[in-house]
Amino acid sequence: MRVLVADDHSLFRDGVASLIEAAGFKVVGQVGDGQAAVEAALRLRPDLVLMDISMPQMSGLEALRQIKAQAPEIQVVMLTVSDDDASLLQAIQSGARGYLLKNLSAEEFLDMLAGLQRGEAALTRQMTARLLNGLAKQSRQQPGPAERLTPREMELLRLVAEGLPNKAIAQRLSVSENTVKYHMKNILQKLGVRNRAEAIAQALRAGLLEG
Repeated sequence: MRVLVADDHSLFRDGVASLIEAAGFKVVGQVGDGQAAVEAALRLRPDLVLMDISMPQMSGLEALRQIKAQAPEIQVVMLTVSDDDASLLQAIQSGARGYLLKNLSAEEFLDMLAGLQRGEAALTRQMTARLLNGLAKQSRQQPGPAERLTPREMELLRLVAEGLPNKAIAQRLSVSENTVKYHMKNILQKLGVRNRAEAIAQALRAGLLEG
């Protein structure tokens, strides 16, 4: 496996490179900031980028997003001292293949890299548990369809469900047809649907049209 190491602490960077080379990995490059990590990853096309979160020029998270956007086949594992759940969630949701703390033992670290080659994520059991808890919490905090729509949009959606065309809805609400179209566009966007039929179907599933 060809590896790029990105960390702004040269001593740590050298140590990681020596460790993984001794284990049979090929280190194709070392860089000390986020911008250089993106440029090196796109130029060298390594199989794996080991990257810190806190780096100058560009954060590791932003570098991760840019690498995944331009070269999704490159695996990125965050190797960091940042122990907060927000960074963990952002990293995984941005496409990181793993999230490892720098206090891991050399044996644990190499085991995680070996797991990557078997298609596994580089996450310890503790990190996996924290990730699942964080995703569950995030899901609970996200507003449902009813909370995303304004009272006016709800009113309009109920009229759409009755089968009324824009002109009739405009007359019923004493607004222009352009205003109806504007509200309808917002409703589709907020519900993440493409047309009126999908909007009505989602509203029915969510119980928005009851009563």
